[in-house]
Formats: sequence, structure tokens, C-alpha cells
Amino acid sequence: MSKSFIIIGISDAEEVHLPEEVRGVISSHGIFSGGKRHRQLVQQYLPEDAVWIDITVPLQQVFDKYHIYHDTIVVFASGDPLFFGFANTVKRMIPDAEIQVYPTFHSLQLLAHRIVMPYHDMHHVSLTGRPWHAFDAALIQGYPIIGILTDGTHTPTAIAQRMIDYGYDNYLITVGEHLGNEKLERIINGRPQEIAQQSFEKPNCVILQMDKTEKRIPLMGIPDADFELLDGREKMITKAPIRLLTLAALELRDKQSFWDIGFCTGSISIEAKRLFPHLYITAFEVREEGRQLMEVNSKRFGTPGIRSVISDFLADDLDTQLTEGEKCPPPDAIFIGGHGGHLREIIEKAVDYLASGGVVVYNCVLPESTTDERIRRDSRKIFEETAQQLGMQLCPPQCVTINDYHPIQILKFRKP
Repeated sequence: MSKSFIIIGISDAEEVHLPEEVRGVISSHGIFSGGKRHRQLVQQYLPEDAVWIDITVPLQQVFDKYHIYHDTIVVFASGDPLFFGFANTVKRMIPDAEIQVYPTFHSLQLLAHRIVMPYHDMHHVSLTGRPWHAFDAALIQGYPIIGILTDGTHTPTAIAQRMIDYGYDNYLITVGEHLGNEKLERIINGRPQEIAQQSFEKPNCVILQMDKTEKRIPLMGIPDADFELLDGREKMITKAPIRLLTLAALELRDKQSFWDIGFCTGSISIEAKRLFPHLYITAFEVREEGRQLMEVNSKRFGTPGIRSVISDFLADDLDTQLTEGEKCPPPDAIFIGGHGGHLREIIEKAVDYLASGGVVVYNCVLPESTTDERIRRDSRKIFEETAQQLGMQLCPPQCVTINDYHPIQILKFRKP
């Protein structure tokens, strides 16, 4: 027998006024759940013998308690339970649960109402207990209106500062505090520079509205000269035309997670993030100088969210490195931008992490074009032999020459 839930959305008002239908639902049930604040707000409506289950973390313990009872559980949640709300959690934890929802306005709707702003085309982002990823993607995409649910870490102040750091000062920010609470509600407007200097009471939410006079237009194929380079060396960057062909070979539009091994200036990662903001990007570089290069270039070109790992890709424990910070899916696209004479070993290690159906791309400089003995060996031969030995599916190579630079072979294989 599947579990049955009735989920009632309520506002943050000091006095909750529930419709007669909802009051009837409450009076005819005995098992209730919600946060401590919710219990305070609805206590007057609960039966005297009501059983209450607090919603706290870890949630698995809450659901273990739910399974003790066979009766329908009435849950109180904030706003619309289907808008990044508890109804979604129930559907995830108990897929076959029977759910009935009584919603009210969620906080972003209330804030839009307060500022009389049509919100049918608002792009919604939840940062409540979530990383920056979806917010970063929304900024890069350049949505005209972005509604954001905040938490204690991703505050309006932190949001404004992140926008400033990456050059997204082309939005007006509206912050709503204690929406629905007649005594405490407050609406604050300002530019990112102004909001970043303030602190705000919880709960709050944020709406960004693009100042159309300052709309950013992403450029496909960033000019090489615009990047901060490693010691000013022009040859230590994947040239723009090669960069775009490489990204095409990586098939990033339908990928989730991209690794850039040997990122140097970060040009491949940055171009990928600008063109495909949905990607989780992890960039590896052995040289410590790469840390500052990625930071400078990411901020210069407005690409927050690229995770830099400064380490020896072959020597270090990647499982430990990759558990720090935001959890990302396994890579389904990998670019090898540098190998220091260890191409075979890097391919072997990368393939262990590569998702099925994923691709690996490597730009090979012809052997006669370098005097480095570690690289002078035919790296195309090493790439293809290693791929075949590992059971990978080789793709036809491309050979490209740009201006007076040496020819580049774009090599690729796919994991079955």
C-alpha cells in the first residue's frame, strides 16, 4: 500500500488564515509534519491529539518516521510545495506516493506582485541547499529576469558580489524580506554594488532584472590576445579557430560534465562555459601559475563555476581531489590539452573516469614541429594505439593549419 500525503502551502504571515476546505482537511486527520516555524503558525488549527513529526535533516530519518504510520500524513510547507518544495522531495523519496497539494503563492510570486512585475518569463533558480551552478548558468545565458531562492550561504549579498566579480553588473536587484509578514516585510532595490554592501534578514528572495541598456552579448571565438597568457607566451594557447573546432569535436551541447586536462590559460574551459553554460567543468593543471590565470581569465570573460584543480593529474588521488567542493557527474567529455610526454598514461587514467558514450579529444602537433624529445615521438600514434588497446572507438581525425602555425591534428575517440 502506497503512502498518502496531503501537502499544504502556507505563507510567512504572523497569522495564517486557511481556507475552510483546508481547515476541514486538518480537522479530519491526525498525523502532521513540517518545520518548527510551520508548527507555530498552524498550532491553532491542529486537533488536540495531533501527532507532529518535525522536518529536519537528515531527511531520511524523517521519512523513516513517516513509514511508521499507515494514515495519511498532512505536511505543511512554505509557498507552493511543487515549486522547489517538499512535494518534490516526497516524489523523489517515495515515487509511488499519493500526493494532494493545496498551494499558496511562493515567495518569488509575492515579490513580483509587490513590485508589479509580470513574471511569466522569469527564469527560476534555487540556491537553497544547492551550489552556484544553476545561477552561474543563468547569468551566462543572459536571462532578462532571474528569480532566486536564497539560503544562509547564498545570500543577496553573496549573489551581488559574485555578479560583480564576474562582470555581471548589468542587472537591477530587488530583495524581498519576510514576504507575507505584514510587520516585517521589506523590499530593497539596488545595483549589485549597492546590494553587496548590505546585509539582509531571512527569509528572503531575489529578483534580477536586466538593464537592457547594458545587455552583454557573448562572443563566439574569444580573440587570443584578450586572454592573460602564461608568461606572455602566445603559443601557449589553443588558437580561436582550433578552439571552436575542438569544442565541436567534444559534442558538448548534450554533455553534462567536461574535463580539461592541462588547461594552461583556461581558454578551452572558458570558451566551453560561455557556449554551454549548463556544463560542469573541471580543469586540471600541474603548474601553480594556472591558478591565477584561470581566475583572471574566468572573471575577465564572465565564466563563474569552472573548478580548477592544481595538481599532477597522474600522481594525485583524483577521487580525493574531486570530492572537495561541488559534486559533479562523471565526465562525458575530456580534452587533453597538455601531457608532458605522458599521453598514454593520461589517456589510461582518464578513460577510467569517462562515462559510457563519452569522448576524448586531443590536439596533436605534428612531430616535426617541435624539438621537445618527450613530445617528438608521434603522439598521434600513441593516442590511436592506446585508444585501440583500451577498446575505444576511434573517430576520423581532422588536420587544420592556421596562418603560419604548424598543422594541428584534432584526434578523437569514443568510449563504447
